[in-house]
Amino acid sequence: MISADTSTWIAFLQGEPGDDTDLLDRALADKLVVMAPVVLTELLSDPKLDAGIGRTLAGLPLLELRYGFWERAGHLRAVVLARRRKARLGDALIAQVCVDHQVPLLTRDRDFRAFAEAADLQIVAET
Repeated sequence: MISADTSTWIAFLQGEPGDDTDLLDRALADKLVVMAPVVLTELLSDPKLDAGIGRTLAGLPLLELRYGFWERAGHLRAVVLARRRKARLGDALIAQVCVDHQVPLLTRDRDFRAFAEAADLQIVAET
């Protein structure tokens, strides 16, 4: 199983080349993609998103938030911020749900490195 960050999804949907988009394409074909709730929300927030693509994205298996998620996500973000690193709230939520489920995150966003250093977040690809 693998989960993709919004940056990789956008690149994939726009047909951009990259190791991450190639891996996402293969994982989708093999039905190995799970969706982080925040990523789904970010993608569905695009008013220009084709309705059919939106339904397809919403149909992917969703990583459920486990008991204590919000506290763990807040702590993770605090650890990253204490190290004087960038820690956007959405990124902290994405990182925490992947950590909770031990699902690797496919991303081209280098900001996730700080979360990987602070927690057991496995990053699959950065382009």
